Amino acid sequence: MLGGRPLFVLFGSSIVQYSFSNGGWGAALADIYARKADVLLRGYIGWNTRRAVQVMDKVFPKDSAVQPSLVIVYFGGNDSIDAHCSGLGPHVPLDEYIGNMRKIAEHLKSLSEKTRVLFLSCPPLNEEMLRNSTSSTILSEIVRTNETCRLYSDVCVALCKEMHLKVVDLWHAMQKREDWKTACFTDGLHLSEEGSNIVVEEILKVLKEAEWEPSLHWKAMPTEFAEDSPFDLVSSSGDATVNPSEWTIHRKIQWN
Repeated sequence: MLGGRPLFVLFGSSIVQYSFSNGGWGAALADIYARKADVLLRGYIGWNTRRAVQVMDKVFPKDSAVQPSLVIVYFGGNDSIDAHCSGLGPHVPLDEYIGNMRKIAEHLKSLSEKTRVLFLSCPPLNEEMLRNSTSSTILSEIVRTNETCRLYSDVCVALCKEMHLKVVDLWHAMQKREDWKTACFTDGLHLSEEGSNIVVEEILKVLKEAEWEPSLHWKAMPTEFAEDSPFDLVSSSGDATVNPSEWTIHRKIQWN
């Protein structure tokens, strides 16, 4: 890891893989934590918790010289898809999903004493928008419902409470917005910029309130090479320089 900055890893399915696209939440976090932490993407479209458990040792080897300071995990949307009659496909029964998420959490917690874990629960979905956007001759019919998303979200939140893990309840957080069905998605499932902004806001809220030492909230973390320099921009007076290290004027949203 260059420079020795803390490492944040985003691990999950397409909600994670797409998080650097179209104003996504991963890109927003990378911007917020610029010069504070390196945000690493480990997202895998279509994956469920079975596949995640299979690769934990490869994605997060316990003997790595550098371990992440924070891992943000999202799985559940694909697990919640209705079972296919062939037995193929990403569906994972609720009880097995809970067990797999427990295994993921236990592995991550074992990486180091200072590795923190934050789970994102299954967000809601707009069923009508999803049906209109996923007609395909390539794929068998994919049955997803907002109610099953709620079930998988609820057990994720319950597991995190049991294991004393931090969690963002996305299913409830997104539906606080009255126009969530039309504003939060690109296709009824994957997140629009507005949907991603909710994810960022909720993540930052958790990181700010967490009693972790050291704090992983961006405002509490040091900025790399933030000391004043005669090579900084010259002030209007012409007799000093202005240090722009902490400027955030480029952001559309001034995050807390």
